[in-house]
Amino acid sequence: MAIYHFEAKVISRGAGRSAVAAAAYMNCSAILNDYDGVQHDYTKKQGLVWQKVFLPEYAPAEWADRGVLWNAVEENEKTKDSRLAREFVAALPVELNRDEWIALLTDFIQRQFVTDGMCADVCIHDTDGHNPHAHIMLTVRPLDERGKWQYKTEKEYLCVKNGEERGFTAAEFKAARADGWEKQYPYKVGKKKVYMAPSEAEAHGYERVSKYPKSTKYGRQNPISARWNSDEQLNLWRASWADAVNLCLERKGRDERIDHRSHAERGLDEQPTIHEGVTARALEKKGITSDRCEINRQIKADNALLRELKAQVRKLMQAVRATIPAMAEAMEKLRENMIVFRYQLRHISYGKGQLSRRLGTVRSALERYSGLVRQIKEKGKERKTLLAEKKVLPKLRVTKHRELSARITELTEELEELRSQKAMLLRELACQDDSEIGAVKKDVADMAASLSALGEQEKKCTAELNDALKQYAELKEQAKDLDPDELLAARLALRPERERAAAARLQTAYGDEFKAVTLYDSKLDVRDMLGEGAQRLRKEAFQIQEKRRHGMER
Repeated sequence: MAIYHFEAKVISRGAGRSAVAAAAYMNCSAILNDYDGVQHDYTKKQGLVWQKVFLPEYAPAEWADRGVLWNAVEENEKTKDSRLAREFVAALPVELNRDEWIALLTDFIQRQFVTDGMCADVCIHDTDGHNPHAHIMLTVRPLDERGKWQYKTEKEYLCVKNGEERGFTAAEFKAARADGWEKQYPYKVGKKKVYMAPSEAEAHGYERVSKYPKSTKYGRQNPISARWNSDEQLNLWRASWADAVNLCLERKGRDERIDHRSHAERGLDEQPTIHEGVTARALEKKGITSDRCEINRQIKADNALLRELKAQVRKLMQAVRATIPAMAEAMEKLRENMIVFRYQLRHISYGKGQLSRRLGTVRSALERYSGLVRQIKEKGKERKTLLAEKKVLPKLRVTKHRELSARITELTEELEELRSQKAMLLRELACQDDSEIGAVKKDVADMAASLSALGEQEKKCTAELNDALKQYAELKEQAKDLDPDELLAARLALRPERERAAAARLQTAYGDEFKAVTLYDSKLDVRDMLGEGAQRLRKEAFQIQEKRRHGMER
């Protein structure tokens, strides 16, 4: 059946590997490595089902030949421990045929890798007809718009200015040097080697001991490469592969599904099997017991026993739940949780509304403040220019003097009006002067962050409420065989206590901010969600009492 396997590897010279050799092995072909002059010949290898090279928009067309592509990669990498390529080995579901494998891989590679700027070399292998899998080799350097390789890391120099240290690349340092930043070099201070700026060293007469400036250990990584190399991105690729395979299985009408998560992440108690490998399987075929295969057989037997025990426990739990008191307790406990979740959602909604209105008001005031500051600056600059022009203007040019005086007077009035408006805005923002605007902007950022946090909290509470509704529906389905009148009577008897418990939980959580009216509205919300109208409940309670009375008369 379909299994999940998505192994990530890095092909690097430091591990003694070659991108050309890996490509030749994958494709069962012969390729000459121009970097070291070695011919890698794997033409005798069997099991190749399909192969293709995928290129992004800016890649040179000749790279469609994998020999040209991977030799270009080898040529560009200069160091003896360079990372040359990234490789994924993915198990293909046996439930799909060859054409469906190709469609699955093509769509996945285009979406996840090629559109992100990587060149991809992919081959499908299936040596014995029972282990179909794909090898995917990817370039690790981004391409620019001219189809040239970008840097993976840039040297980052640690420069100083007024006692502050900051990192700059070579391009950044050209601009930073004009601003007073200096590189640091090693100087001999007594018997020690100390890094300092040349200006400081010259003032003390220290001797430089090396021409190499101080720099960070690993340099500045290209942000695209940093993202490709991150654990978060690998987890996204692993999850996307599982989603892509499951979608193909669903479209074909198959029930099998795969999951990229570990047993622990999925909440499974079963022990995962270990990787057996080609050698272990070959030994088993020859009748020789392999340690790895024997371990897996024991793991599978243990897991089967565990599943059997868990099934028995589920049956026992089902029998307990099938009693009216247990079912009533479970349903009312869920209803109590729903009341708490609805209260939280109402409280969050109110907080978001208040915060949004306050944020909108302050942002609008800040925008008006910025506009006024810009106008004051522009008009002040114009007034200053006109005053300077009037000062040097000959007195004989009376008409021009009058025009300038009139415009200067007009600008002066406008500036006074703008400053008055700005002062009113500052009072509205509770600021004494312009120096406190920075604090207001920080408050705006804090409010925006709080609004975002409330949104996340709202999503979480909504998910919890939906999960409780789902569990309630399952309990309702299980209770179909129970007497509905007796179950309702048992639930109504428990309800006051459960509602008091919900109120106590909320009072403890919210303290002085707890509002009884919000709790009342939350109860109404839950009543509507569960279809428990007050009139319906009164009618059912009356019917139960009537049945009991008639039973006592009999």
